[in-house]
Amino acid sequence: MIRQIVAFVENQKGVIRQMTSGLREAGISICGLSTVDSPEFGIVRMIVDDPEAALEKLTETGFVAKECEVIAVRMESPEDMEAVLSVIENGNVNINYFYSSFGKDGCRPILILNAADMDETEAMLQNHGFLCMDSCA
Repeated sequence: MIRQIVAFVENQKGVIRQMTSGLREAGISICGLSTVDSPEFGIVRMIVDDPEAALEKLTETGFVAKECEVIAVRMESPEDMEAVLSVIENGNVNINYFYSSFGKDGCRPILILNAADMDETEAMLQNHGFLCMDSCA
């Protein structure tokens, strides 16, 4: 599994850029990012190369943030996303959310997911030959 940073942000112009610029200036690379918004606030989910430093930087600059684990599955072909979802469905596991990202090599996509039973889901995917990553490096 891989560590993900989740930050709650006000839905205002420039807030996400402020967040990402602060992380970049602190030397933290963002490997994946997903946003969900509502009229008043948003949720930003990020995969970064240094989760501890990112969490510290975000909280010291006033963002409400936490850390959690997600599964990061490396996609080797365009068909892999459908295959991953099929394995999960056949295993009767509920997916809470997922999004895609790119690894540091910039070539192969990575499917980031959170499921009802993370350990069982990761083991199931590995048993079907999928590479589950432990960092974005």
